[in-house]
Amino acid sequence: MFHFQDKIPPINYVSHIASNLERYPPQDWLVASSLPSNFNAITIQMVLEQLVPNNSRIFWASKQFEGQTNEIEPWYGTAFSVEKIKDDLVKQWAVSQPDARLGLPLPNMFIPTDLTLKQMEEKVEHPVLLWKSEFSRLWYKPDTMFFTPKAYVKLDFNCPESNCSPEAEVLTQIFTMLLMDYLNEYAYYAKVAGLSYGIHHTDTGFQVTIVGYNHKMRILLEKILEKIVHFEVKEDRFSVIKENVLKEYLNYKFQQPYQQAFYYTSLLIKHRMWQRNEFLEVLPHIEADNLMKFVPQITLRTFFECYVSGNMTSKEAEFLVQDIEESFFKGHVAPSKPLFPSQHLEERIIRLDSRTNHYYPVEGLSEKDENSALLHYIQLEQDDSKMNVQLELFVLSAKQAAFHQLRSVEQLGYIVVLMTRNDSGVRGAQFIIQSTVKDPAQLDLRVEAFLKMFESKLYAMSDDEFKANVDALIDVKLEKHKNLREESHFYWREIEDGTLKFDRKKIEVDVLRKLTKQDLINFFDNYIKLGSPGRRKLTVQVYGSSHSGAYKLARSIDISSNKDVCNGKKVTSDTSDREILKDDTVKLASSDQPADVNSGELAEYQGKCIHDIYSFKRSQTLFGSLRSGVNQAYN
Repeated sequence: MFHFQDKIPPINYVSHIASNLERYPPQDWLVASSLPSNFNAITIQMVLEQLVPNNSRIFWASKQFEGQTNEIEPWYGTAFSVEKIKDDLVKQWAVSQPDARLGLPLPNMFIPTDLTLKQMEEKVEHPVLLWKSEFSRLWYKPDTMFFTPKAYVKLDFNCPESNCSPEAEVLTQIFTMLLMDYLNEYAYYAKVAGLSYGIHHTDTGFQVTIVGYNHKMRILLEKILEKIVHFEVKEDRFSVIKENVLKEYLNYKFQQPYQQAFYYTSLLIKHRMWQRNEFLEVLPHIEADNLMKFVPQITLRTFFECYVSGNMTSKEAEFLVQDIEESFFKGHVAPSKPLFPSQHLEERIIRLDSRTNHYYPVEGLSEKDENSALLHYIQLEQDDSKMNVQLELFVLSAKQAAFHQLRSVEQLGYIVVLMTRNDSGVRGAQFIIQSTVKDPAQLDLRVEAFLKMFESKLYAMSDDEFKANVDALIDVKLEKHKNLREESHFYWREIEDGTLKFDRKKIEVDVLRKLTKQDLINFFDNYIKLGSPGRRKLTVQVYGSSHSGAYKLARSIDISSNKDVCNGKKVTSDTSDREILKDDTVKLASSDQPADVNSGELAEYQGKCIHDIYSFKRSQTLFGSLRSGVNQAYN
């Protein structure tokens, strides 16, 4: 296993080695945690002799101890007690016989014994569509870079019934969590043998992922598929999982405000997405028999997309998919039928209108959290290579200046980030700020002020600085994947989004090398700066308890009748009350004297308040799905 250890990011490697410093002597710092130690019967016996009742310490966390504790933990205020185990109980343990179920583990069926590297028929550089039927598609990418006896397999099941309602999505989540729970009997054996797996629900169904040594991977996959095809609901485990899901939903209110802003942004721009409060409403009424009736419906009609990469031949990959098709669609008790053409679920994204400035004010979920948050989102187009690199170059050029101005100089908050966004191939830029200093509407003004300031910086940028930024972005794109998992994540994102630009890095580097400073300026002028003709902006404003008054004002304003409003802030149109948007301040044009963009001034900074999420979404058009006839793979 040591010889085939995957490369990991340097920061993770350093952290891992640092933890070894306190455990091992210097000569073993690099390898001790990876190499097995020599067998030493004396040491093992010494450890076993310490595993006696007199040396036991028990930690027990439970709600049933509420009101029975006598101490408070000083950092988090957790109530607890410390009690000595009674001598009679210790003596009882000492004389009792071991549980009959306690014994040595069975032989590990997942340990690989064949670490041979397969001879690949073709040295393909990118994934190829190897198999397509009414039941599935298979993407195949042999290992041509890492040369380890490992493979990566992902199965993405498209199940229309899985999220047709909030109840269906909750049931699908419980279904996938129960599958993981049932597979715990194999989890330890798989981990020791260098195999990892995961099952989770998605917006269109559920996914199964397996990574690790390929020799015994098929055995693990068969165990997983058996649990899916012959799924049963065990009421005791259902109750445990249901409680865990409820805790997960209830804990949403304790998320940081900026995390809540991410959630609301996705809710606003994704065509199909249920709200968390709907999950909380339906979950208490879901019982085990509901799940038992629902699970056959999930896979009644389905289609799965498969990605196989690593140390597997193309024939092995095809046999794997054929076996899965046999299990789900062709066996004596086949639970599934192929999807109708109209049933294929695809992600669609709301297309904001040009020259729009929508904002959604909402109260933070925790009354005790004083922090407010802003997510300032500028939407662009759908996977255009030139626009993609211009966006990334803008973010690379501006993020350090944004951090310096908004955090270091203005000290708006600890969290200040400028980053790109990708929703099913639809690109955009987003500013995220969390603050107790200013309310979200004021934070939005500061972002606009920064963009005005950066406009001057961009226009004055030297050719050398521009070239340095371009070269830095090229270096990032040309950085090689560190391991099979990282490479597979990159290619799967192309498949999942429907973009299928497996040579994206080369394409975008070629575009970057031809890009000019004027191209970047034109991009900024057309899409980013305030008043630009192609600008499509949405801000999510999460108001903390310290800004509750500002929230009430933002919600009370009716944009259609009050034009002297900018993103929830009432603004007087008197010239003396205007802030001048120049350098690090903001200019607000009045309704009767709009700014003249052609004369170098800014367009009116007026926002449209989103009062109802679904009314807003119904009023907008949609981007087309990239998983369509444009790409031959989907025909």
